[in-house]
Amino acid sequence: MPSVGTTIPHDSAVGHVTGQAYYLDDVPSIAGELHVGFLPSPIACGALTGIDAAAARAIPGVVAVYTVADVPAHNMFGPLAADEPLLADGRLLYVGQPVAIVAAETREALHRGIAAVKLAYAEEPPLLSLEESIDQQRFLGVERRIARGGEIEAELAKAPHRLSGTFHIGGQEQFYLESQAAIAYPGEEGQMVVHSSTQNPTEIQTVVAEMLGVGFHDVVCVTKRMGGGFGGKETQAAIPAMMAALVARKTGRAARVIFDKDTDMCSTGKRHPYLVRWAVGFERDGRIHALKYEFFSNGGCSLDLSPSIMERTLLHADNAYYIPHADFRGRICFTNLPSNTAFRGFGGPQAMAATENIIESIAQHLALDAYDVRRANVYGVADRNVTPYGQIVEKNHLPEIFEQLAASSQYHARRAEIARRNASDPLTLRGLALTGMKFGISFTSKFLNQGNALVNLYTDGTVQVSTGGTEMGQGLNTKIRQMVADEFGLDPSRVRLMPTSTEKNNNTSPTAASASTDLNGAAAVQACQQIKRRLKKFAADRLSDKAEGLTPSPRHVVFAENVVYDRRRPEVRIAFGPLCDEARRERVDLGARGFFATPGIDFNRETGRGTPFFYYTQGAAAVEVAIDRFTGELTVARADLLIDIGRSINPGVDRGQIIGGFIQGMGWVTAEALEYNAQGALLSHSPTTYKIPAVTDVPIDFRLALFDNNDNVQNIRRSKAVGEPPLMLGIAAWTAVKNALSYANAEAATFLSLPATGEEILRCLSFQVPKHPGSPKTASHT
Repeated sequence: MPSVGTTIPHDSAVGHVTGQAYYLDDVPSIAGELHVGFLPSPIACGALTGIDAAAARAIPGVVAVYTVADVPAHNMFGPLAADEPLLADGRLLYVGQPVAIVAAETREALHRGIAAVKLAYAEEPPLLSLEESIDQQRFLGVERRIARGGEIEAELAKAPHRLSGTFHIGGQEQFYLESQAAIAYPGEEGQMVVHSSTQNPTEIQTVVAEMLGVGFHDVVCVTKRMGGGFGGKETQAAIPAMMAALVARKTGRAARVIFDKDTDMCSTGKRHPYLVRWAVGFERDGRIHALKYEFFSNGGCSLDLSPSIMERTLLHADNAYYIPHADFRGRICFTNLPSNTAFRGFGGPQAMAATENIIESIAQHLALDAYDVRRANVYGVADRNVTPYGQIVEKNHLPEIFEQLAASSQYHARRAEIARRNASDPLTLRGLALTGMKFGISFTSKFLNQGNALVNLYTDGTVQVSTGGTEMGQGLNTKIRQMVADEFGLDPSRVRLMPTSTEKNNNTSPTAASASTDLNGAAAVQACQQIKRRLKKFAADRLSDKAEGLTPSPRHVVFAENVVYDRRRPEVRIAFGPLCDEARRERVDLGARGFFATPGIDFNRETGRGTPFFYYTQGAAAVEVAIDRFTGELTVARADLLIDIGRSINPGVDRGQIIGGFIQGMGWVTAEALEYNAQGALLSHSPTTYKIPAVTDVPIDFRLALFDNNDNVQNIRRSKAVGEPPLMLGIAAWTAVKNALSYANAEAATFLSLPATGEEILRCLSFQVPKHPGSPKTASHT
């Protein structure tokens, strides 16, 4: 029986629940291994004038203290531009920036050594807010733009109704359970092996080699698994890996870097906060005629992946809706904060939230149900199906998804009941929203849309598979295991996914963009098919019977249920293991390397036109919330999700990804607030001060359905990506809050920022002046 399409346990499930799954800090220390940490900058902005490490070096157990002067080759690094320092070099850019590296025999000596290093600096006023950055024109990179239709101001003026405003969107901490970690092992002739908790082994190989001044061939990066990533280990794993490698090179001893949670949260980048200026012109039925956006993201102190993230923002500003006349612009702002970085959704969630905010505002302005406004604007099938960047939304199921979910969630009946209860209940305020999601699947940088895999078949009929994809709990290895097992007709227990290593899979793309199963799975299947062609030819000779006129025919050879047979004579079977053993003795190659490049995608950044995505994952969510009118406390009473993921490779894993993604998105839009003091220090830097969703925050009534769809024929096993898209469904919780507030005070609802924390909700209920400068405004004419 095929494995694909069935639920088998996650390949690390038993290890996770028993504690036997190894993470980097579980790896036993070797003789002479050093503990490594760093001294963080205590200020957000200023000149570094001196470092005194004499007292630290005198502490028993402290082996070394290194500063920028000790970096062998390159101190500056970055995925798009080398503009971020490993160690501070003359300037202090943010609170928590690494200034000096300390290596010690024990963790106790490490902590004492860090505390003993003295810094001299001249503090300057930091730049911390988006508004200040915009006023001072402190931008990173160039403005990006996607537009279509007529001149935007003229088109806005043509519309019967207009609204405009400013929308503030907060950031989000990735909050992976395993903090940033790396262990470096020095080898012969300057070689280095780095075990890293990273989504991007090739980048770790690259930055370590460049920092050490050696060729890429002298560095190997290995990743067994991560205890979560969510984008936070796509680039941010670089600094701990380089620290470990620097110490290993200087001392000739293994070196281990393990951030504690406070250090991790204070010193690493997060989801970008946004300030969004918008103007929309629309018809009397709510249909959008023209939409203008100015997106400003908080990039922090360096570029990191901010340009790519802003690009995806612009590519998702339409969300699920057809916009005839569009002008979307984006700028990245410099601030004295850690460089913000990738997070599940990669800029798409901020754009989608902004558009859903506008939809709710239109509905409120016209006194229409927001669902009707969404249906009036949703992408069509035969027409109104081209994005602002020129890609046709092929095989569009959004209209069906909206209608099916509205029916199954009893949306209209519940809206009527909510209106009745809000009019009579003095204690609780309720709201309901149904939002859509269209998320493009592919890296927007064309070259990253490639994957390779190494498949080794052994003489007992078992298989080892190595890919460039990394496992962070999302089930990538489990899905690839199922696909490989089916190719050879084996039970999945006979397939083993190996740790990711740059010496087996070179020049790989990061595990990101929801495309890792698509890329690495397709490459693994291609490798299997190469081996199968050889084995089929070999088996055909052994399964033929010339006396009965049965000539050898590889096309009739079948691999199934751990045996091989000729479908013309199925009663004669050869066990798969013995066949592999015999094939090896006849010098048949039982290994292959597969390669896959996503076809048909191309996007011109200069013109803002093209086909950046292979396909779209689509879905919708209906969320009902209840708010305590006196405290602002929020309860998510019910959530109904409907999502199109094609044909699921592993329904159990996919359901886990959908539910987890939705809850993470719900946390971003309702509870997770990053709070800094006036000096730029993060105040919410631990589980006690940063509120991620708990079990008690899960919707009381939670319903999930998969949209039945078999038309995604271009992708591996007709599946669709499921990693990032569910997070955007969580936006429905925020729009439900906005809907609820409109019953209490229609004007106050227009001031709601994201996240809708209890404090933010209570402020709107009290109709207090918004805490952000540049409050929204509305204007209309008929």
